[in-house]
Amino acid sequence: MRSFLQTMASQAFPLAMAAVAGVFLTRGLQPEGRGVYATVTTTAGIATVVGHLSVGRSQMALWPVLDRHRPLVGNAMVLGLVLGAAAGAATFCVVTVLGLPVVPQLMVMALLAVPFGVAAVNLKGVLLLQSRVGLANRSTVLSAVVLYVPILLLAVTGTLTLTAVVACWAVSTVLPFALFVRPLGLPARGEAALARRQLALSGRYHLGAVAFHLLLTVDVLLLNVWVTPAEVGLYTVATSLLSLSRVPTDALAQIVVARQAVRDEAEAQAVTARTVRLNLMLGSAAVCSLACVAPLLIPTLYGAAFSGSLTPLLALAPGTVAWSLLRPVEQYLVRLGRPMTMTAVAACALASNVALNAVLIPLWGATGAALASTLSYGAMAAVEVGWFARAAGLGAGDLLPRAADVRWVAASLRGRGRAARDLASARRSA
Repeated sequence: MRSFLQTMASQAFPLAMAAVAGVFLTRGLQPEGRGVYATVTTTAGIATVVGHLSVGRSQMALWPVLDRHRPLVGNAMVLGLVLGAAAGAATFCVVTVLGLPVVPQLMVMALLAVPFGVAAVNLKGVLLLQSRVGLANRSTVLSAVVLYVPILLLAVTGTLTLTAVVACWAVSTVLPFALFVRPLGLPARGEAALARRQLALSGRYHLGAVAFHLLLTVDVLLLNVWVTPAEVGLYTVATSLLSLSRVPTDALAQIVVARQAVRDEAEAQAVTARTVRLNLMLGSAAVCSLACVAPLLIPTLYGAAFSGSLTPLLALAPGTVAWSLLRPVEQYLVRLGRPMTMTAVAACALASNVALNAVLIPLWGATGAALASTLSYGAMAAVEVGWFARAAGLGAGDLLPRAADVRWVAASLRGRGRAARDLASARRSA
């Protein structure tokens, strides 16, 4: 519970900063500028996902052998920088050929950060396997500070520009890599033979990982092609607010990954099932809360121009709950050694998402994109949760929240509250 609360706080902090800075960012750039910023950073984010080649999954699969730990750390850095540089260069070529309506200088600035972002993803995966959750959490907080504090200062002084915002994003992407170098003892000696084995293994997962990420982000790019940048701005406000609901569910999925990588299959299954139940409970509560306050929150924070974000938010809400189940389930499914099956599931979900977007975006714009995402997220969650249940021999009742889960969360929170009060009392007495 302590790790869960600390991780949740480390993820809530940047999201809270993003919400505050997003108000100034949105008002300063207006819907069109916000749409361009979303396109640039989304494209660079896709390059990062393509570049990491799912090396993190090979790290998780090979981690149980102790003498591989040190070379895996070295390979994480080298593979990240090399593959990230290749992905950034390839992405710039694709953007140029497609003629996306973005400023080339801004795209280059964002893509230069991609190699360091890819390496940071790999290194963070190592930290979580080492159960060094605290360092991973600090990198998240510091990255948010570097991104959002300058945006707030620029907005207050009236000097906020697209170039400055993209520059802040690039620096915040590089920062975690710099933060991980010393604690992990980098540079470390890798192993070429192990790297080849990692690439052979992770390559079979990677198409699925790319499809998984595109499933979350491709709607922004499709909106940019088929409707106006202003519509993209409305959609990104809706998705930004709903991202707050992922704070508790992502935190829980992050802290259980080390327990899902243990040798004991029964323990891994039990941890995964409990995480699914808790994520369903926490995700539903968070999404419902945001949906209730959104009609007042959106126009108050962002202005009347963004009132159109409410309908896409409501349409995307059920899909956001379904999405919260995917990460813990996929962390377990890696154990089954069926990379091509996982890839096929993600690719089918992406294909259905693109097809639905092609029909619904021209009809309903941002709301159509939200509906397409809800349907595709829900279908993918149903398939993967069902796969896990069959592999673990579990029924539906084992994956639905129980009264015992609610009591456990409440008791844990009360226990943390009592501990905090006792500590404060002891400090006052001292």
